[in-house]
Amino acid sequence: MTKAFSLGILSSPCAITEKQTNLNQLNYLTNLTNRSYPDTTGEHSMAAKKKATKKPAAKKKKAGAKRKPNAAFMKAMQPSAALGAVIGNSAMPRTEVTKKIWAYIKKHGLQDSKNRRNINADEKLKDVFGGKKQVSMFEMTKLVNKHLK
Repeated sequence: MTKAFSLGILSSPCAITEKQTNLNQLNYLTNLTNRSYPDTTGEHSMAAKKKATKKPAAKKKKAGAKRKPNAAFMKAMQPSAALGAVIGNSAMPRTEVTKKIWAYIKKHGLQDSKNRRNINADEKLKDVFGGKKQVSMFEMTKLVNKHLK
């Protein structure tokens, strides 16, 4: 209470709701000043003196070892006739399908200039996108998956 009077918050005659608001603001400010922050000066405060528990060291990966690809992504899928007109009719993994679709989109400049997340469909892609003129890149993968068996 003495802080409130010394700051002049409660010295003027005002409504009780204003006083309560001012007290809430004062409590908020005092809580901010009482927080403990990480010590940047190199000295340790009482809050920072908690002893760290030792965790077991993480297993190190071999420098030359590559990640093993997921078998589901690497399984060869047969594209439908509509998708085959865009990427080719040969069976290929989903990852290659996505790469070829993006190559087609970039080659023909089908990415929307204002919102780069959207793809503007040409005649070939409209068949793949279910007749939609524009789809988002996230919706595109869902629509393309319907054309893979």
